[in-house]
Amino acid sequence: MEQEFQSEGEAVADNGTPVRQFSVMIPNRVGALASLVKLLRNSSIEVIGLSVQDSRDATIARLVLSDTDNAEAIFSEKGIPYMICELVVIALKEAGPGLLQCLDILMTAETNVDFAYAMMPGPQGQALLAMHVEDYDFATSVLNRSGFKLMYEEDLVR
Repeated sequence: MEQEFQSEGEAVADNGTPVRQFSVMIPNRVGALASLVKLLRNSSIEVIGLSVQDSRDATIARLVLSDTDNAEAIFSEKGIPYMICELVVIALKEAGPGLLQCLDILMTAETNVDFAYAMMPGPQGQALLAMHVEDYDFATSVLNRSGFKLMYEEDLVR
């Protein structure tokens, strides 16, 4: 059965604010990540998604946070270097089969997943998958039409 997908030029319905991820460079030393999380927590900002990639000298912490606007202000005020990108976040009914179905749909649509990671459980306790894809609008359209529950920043704020 062949599936048809929306072309990149077509408009996509706006269902919410895309989930924004911070990529923060921190020193690769004991307590650096804990210090960053404490700094955020002191402003009532919670980490709801986390991926850490380290090297010998520095670590990149990818963070999905409960309050991106205040987090951005804190990082700027404290001189903490960061970058922001948009993520596609889906709620999975079943972690194993749901993951494969999602990846198969994106493969069939010929769109690439740059990186992905599991997040903390969603507001209703469901498994959440965060993905950075080559074309956000196209991927969200394809996944939405395939019946996946897409999550937006408004859905993740606790």
